[in-house]
Amino acid sequence: MDELLAEAGVDGLRLRGALALLSGGRWWTLGDLVRETATSRRTIESLLRVLPLEHSGDRVRIPSDQVNRYNVSIVTDISGLGNPVAGMVAEHSATLERLETLIAGAPRGRHALDHVSATAETVLRRALLLGRRFWLPGARLLCVGDHDLTSLAVRMVHPEAEVAVADVDDRILEYIDAQDLGVRTRWTDLRLGLPPSLRGWADLAITDPPYTPEGIGLFAARAAEGLRDRDRGRILVAYGASERTPMLALKVQKALFDLNLLNEAIFPHFNRYHGAEAIGSAADLYVLRPTTKTWPAIAARLDRLATAIYTQGPQAVESAPAAPPDVAAVTAFGPDLLAGDWPRGLLPQVPRTRLATLLAKPYAADPERVAIAVPAGLEAALPRLLLATRARHVRVLTAGPVADTVADLPELAALLAPVYRLTAAPPEAGHALDAVRLSPPDGGPDRVVRRIMDSAHGKVANTWREALTEPGAAGSAGAAGAAGLTKRQARAAVEEAAPWALDATLLELPLHRLAWMRARIDAPSPA
Repeated sequence: MDELLAEAGVDGLRLRGALALLSGGRWWTLGDLVRETATSRRTIESLLRVLPLEHSGDRVRIPSDQVNRYNVSIVTDISGLGNPVAGMVAEHSATLERLETLIAGAPRGRHALDHVSATAETVLRRALLLGRRFWLPGARLLCVGDHDLTSLAVRMVHPEAEVAVADVDDRILEYIDAQDLGVRTRWTDLRLGLPPSLRGWADLAITDPPYTPEGIGLFAARAAEGLRDRDRGRILVAYGASERTPMLALKVQKALFDLNLLNEAIFPHFNRYHGAEAIGSAADLYVLRPTTKTWPAIAARLDRLATAIYTQGPQAVESAPAAPPDVAAVTAFGPDLLAGDWPRGLLPQVPRTRLATLLAKPYAADPERVAIAVPAGLEAALPRLLLATRARHVRVLTAGPVADTVADLPELAALLAPVYRLTAAPPEAGHALDAVRLSPPDGGPDRVVRRIMDSAHGKVANTWREALTEPGAAGSAGAAGAAGLTKRQARAAVEEAAPWALDATLLELPLHRLAWMRARIDAPSPA
């Protein structure tokens, strides 16, 4: 024990803090000790190996007759040094209880997205810190990813602030919407861009990104893109590393430094998690401020964008390079446009575009046949990519079997039924999905849905209003007659039915919003 404490040196308060907990008579699991002391699992394990312990299942403590062997009375707990709002939590006990229920009922985290759930108290403290540090009435907060449900906590504590979430996980977006707290939800894969309606929208941004230099750099860059106040806006970033790996933390801090972001503050161990024991189930909270040199640095960062940003799964930084798409499958298809990452020498005469570009704007040439390469880990973009092409025939080449890809998006065929007929490509095409565009309906609600889906890059509300004014748009409602609705009637109808669609494009709406339109759009009676 003496050797272990001597080796720890000035960082020995971590171990002495754990000693104090174990000597207090309470039983402790390994995970609870890690989270309470914000110390890595490996370090706590090294402590437990040299202590005389008694056991009760998976819990341990120092026997009472052994406690006096350890001088723990002078120990100061370091785990709360980065918690400037600790004294405010008790005033919000009802909110904390509600957050615990919401987090327990949220969709399970996805391994491939590096999801680890923050504790309810952490999420509450984020909301409290924002209100203590910044003037929130009338302010806008952008959550760049929100598996932790920070957006809900902020709306509960600060209903005077506007809050938006940009996330790749449609399940999380649907869950947030279901709470009806007025949070604006937008789908995005940040590797493909920030949603258009959230660019330059926010005063503050907060993110708990993948803990890799690549992930931190990308999420921070997208958060900065979301700021409308380039002079006084702030970005809050959660990041944690083991006390044993300072070089990894340095690489992450360098990624932030490369974006020319001023580090105004670091609150150590502010964030606590259910899991992530390798980093002590804790992460620091950085408060960053953009400078005039941030914006050119962001442009340079996004020009050399890498898709591998996670620590686990097919898009992990250290994963093997993805296999190239099946060349024979695309050659036989005869595309007019290649979208995605294709081998350099393949069909040199055929134009190419990046997936991000395909989602950002309509392709000018309006091609007949498009071949899209969707790498592993980007399957959530598949329905958006199909809607973005406007092609008559699309072949999607996936990293794994088509059945697996569609299983990840079980409502894909029904969702896109107004536009495409989806089938597995011929066996010789390998892992491929074919989508053939259908003829538009003559009228009725299906025609309104089709108009919206055919204009996926435009604002949903604008296209929807225009469709309702066309002759025959009333469909089964019948009341508007052959002439359709007036512009005023159409505007009022859309604003009442779907206020969430007023400034969004179809490509950034969560899938449950698309499903709602697919199932329920009908031309209402005129006011």
